[in-house]
Amino acid sequence: MEARDKQVLRSLRLELGAEVLVEGLVLQYLYQEGVLTENHVQEINAQTTGLRKTMLLLDILPSRGPKAFDTFLDSLQEFPWVREKLKKAREEAMTVLPAEMRKLRPKVSVTCLASQLTCRF
Repeated sequence: MEARDKQVLRSLRLELGAEVLVEGLVLQYLYQEGVLTENHVQEINAQTTGLRKTMLLLDILPSRGPKAFDTFLDSLQEFPWVREKLKKAREEAMTVLPAEMRKLRPKVSVTCLASQLTCRF
């Protein structure tokens, strides 16, 4: 999963816990699509509350590969308002992260001995 998608899940963690019931279609869809293993499904279902189930799913998802976030979005058919909120947060993260990366990029000065020019990257 990409860093921006992990950040989106982290930033909306409490809202997702309050609004998404992972039992039923969400878990089964993620299992069907290979994002979750049978052991994951059993471990999530063993949790005593819906909130704990959702939190465990959110703990597992980031480590489940590059398609995990998009597949999670697809699994939220019963929760279209949540899916839209996640998509919007992802779009916002896509515009914010590149700007932050430019700030972090170090100014490098390299002297080219052959031509005695200073090159800036």
